[in-house]
Amino acid sequence: MDMEKHPADAAADPAPAAPAPAAPAPAAPAPGGLRASDADRDRIAQILSDALAEGRLTAEEHSERLDTLYAVKTVGELQALVRDLPAGAAPAQPSAAPAGAPAGAGPVESVVAVCSSSARKGRWRPGAHTRAVSVLGDITIDLTEAVFEQQVTEFNVVAVLGNVEVLVPENVTLRGYGSGLLGNFEVHGGGAAADPQAPVVIVRGLAVLGNIEARPRLGARLVDLADKLRKRLG
Repeated sequence: MDMEKHPADAAADPAPAAPAPAAPAPAAPAPGGLRASDADRDRIAQILSDALAEGRLTAEEHSERLDTLYAVKTVGELQALVRDLPAGAAPAQPSAAPAGAPAGAGPVESVVAVCSSSARKGRWRPGAHTRAVSVLGDITIDLTEAVFEQQVTEFNVVAVLGNVEVLVPENVTLRGYGSGLLGNFEVHGGGAAADPQAPVVIVRGLAVLGNIEARPRLGARLVDLADKLRKRLG
């Protein structure tokens, strides 16, 4: 038989616990504090290249800023590199381009060698961005006779138990940013070319039990670099 609860007993029962207040959502970082993407770096690299071609930057200044470009981590730090240039005066906005498709860069070309070999050489026109992947294979990218249609040409390279070799003319500026994991990543000749309007070739990569090497080919020079670029920009 159920016993009726006395009102005094009911009053003695503990009240239900109040729900805990929700934790405040973390504040979103300011646009300048966001981590920079590859597309953000490509946009700043293009501004620097245009400034070099227009004579706003010397070859030494361009080289220094390009080195810094791949060392900094946030959008705000990237923007500081072009704050004194016309195209960099607007506030930085993080790029919304999808991964692997840099903003304004057009299609990304690919060179792949899986248990095989592949080569790009002769009179050819490299795109602004090329992805090279070697898995138990060999890739040769020979730019000594290439026709450069942009100031900055970038190669993103991965070598897994494979080899990738990039050859450039002596009077082209060569830059390298990468590492090896039980492998070798090596870029020779990082100095600026004598011609301030010479193309810049950037090699970024990772070698896993493989080898990535970029170097100038001795005796190979492009003699009409300045004329080609002036016509394109004019």
